[in-house]
Amino acid sequence: MSEIIRRDPRREWIARNRLHPEYAAVLAALGVNRGGGAVSEWLGPNGVVRKDPRAIGFIGPNGVKRIDRSGLQQGGQATAASTAARDSRRTVTIDQPAFLVAVVPDLTGGRLSGHDKDLLGLARRVADADAEQPGAVVAILFGEHKGEGDGELKEQTLGEAGIDRVVHLDDEFYAGFSPEARLAALSAVEREMTPRFWLLPDSPLGGADLGRRLSLRLGERAATGVWQIEADHESPLGWRCTARGGAGSLDIQRPLPRVALVLAECAEPVDETRHAAEHLTLAASIPTTLSRIEDLGQVAVDPAGVALAEAEFILSGGNGVKQWDAFHHAAKVLGATEGASRVAVDDGFMARDRQVGATGTWVTARVYMAVGISGAIQHLQGIQRCDKVVAINLDPGCDIIKRADLAVIGDSTQILAALVAMVEQQRGGQRDAA
Repeated sequence: MSEIIRRDPRREWIARNRLHPEYAAVLAALGVNRGGGAVSEWLGPNGVVRKDPRAIGFIGPNGVKRIDRSGLQQGGQATAASTAARDSRRTVTIDQPAFLVAVVPDLTGGRLSGHDKDLLGLARRVADADAEQPGAVVAILFGEHKGEGDGELKEQTLGEAGIDRVVHLDDEFYAGFSPEARLAALSAVEREMTPRFWLLPDSPLGGADLGRRLSLRLGERAATGVWQIEADHESPLGWRCTARGGAGSLDIQRPLPRVALVLAECAEPVDETRHAAEHLTLAASIPTTLSRIEDLGQVAVDPAGVALAEAEFILSGGNGVKQWDAFHHAAKVLGATEGASRVAVDDGFMARDRQVGATGTWVTARVYMAVGISGAIQHLQGIQRCDKVVAINLDPGCDIIKRADLAVIGDSTQILAALVAMVEQQRGGQRDAA
């Protein structure tokens, strides 16, 4: 049989035209279906792999299309597919690691943030670089770890983030702003475990300050603003890092030191393996009498004065909000920072600096409550890094409902009024009890 590649121009044209009636059939004939749904890749006539970006991903448990980095799921699988991907993770146990990579997450609110997971993904990359002599990732956690669920589910959350060993210090001594106490604990970890690398988030939530203190204690010249690393056999520790400098206008390359303060999106979070997350206890006692800093607690801040990019709880209004006075009152009672869609800003109901979305401000709130917002693609892009999204809307089929973790279908004015009444009633009961 001849090895000459034969072309079918008509079939190639159909494969490029997703609106053609025979589009799916032609893709099925040309491609390889990896996940039981739409074909995302096929071999072209010249031996080049072609990809259909519209077919990549799967429908998550909330009806939102997700891009699966592991490639285990593609097509129209919902909750079952999401669960299957989680269960199909390869379990990895490292009994005798060649070295340790220590990570100190911010653990804001008792949960691993997106920045923390990126940091753990970077640590996992360093630890797994040598398949014959792999290292282990040890995480030092301060304060309460809420995780997802209780007991084994919490440990599973840590293991799925790529953690092999856990040193959990949840005494009151480490609560609040306690850099000296935490530094003493990290010094104890250094003496007992001698990690090859220390990785901390370069964030204003504590990691940046603690990392600089640690580098001074260890006598190391820390790398700050790190956003990329790559193997380099000529470097002393085998890695080279690229860091931001000059107010973010320069890239500075240098050998990766023992202490590195890393920016968000430095690496992909772990999504293919599950690790042991074995708990360890420090053998030496940590002194508790060096507290020269007294934490007086958090200062009450007017949510209206918090920038959208830094807000933890955002109440955002859109075209579906008909009574803006009630919306402003609800934001004040709930203690939320106000945001808005582009439509609400263009109509003059909110200031331009309150606009959320790709054409406004990208937000990273822990809770984002969208009221009367349909969910244009620019708006969804701006809230993609929010932890929890609550949507209040009359239309159960709008895009924001598909993105939301919790959706409430109904009139926004009535729902906000009921929510405000519940909060005020609860606060009144607490005052009476006091």
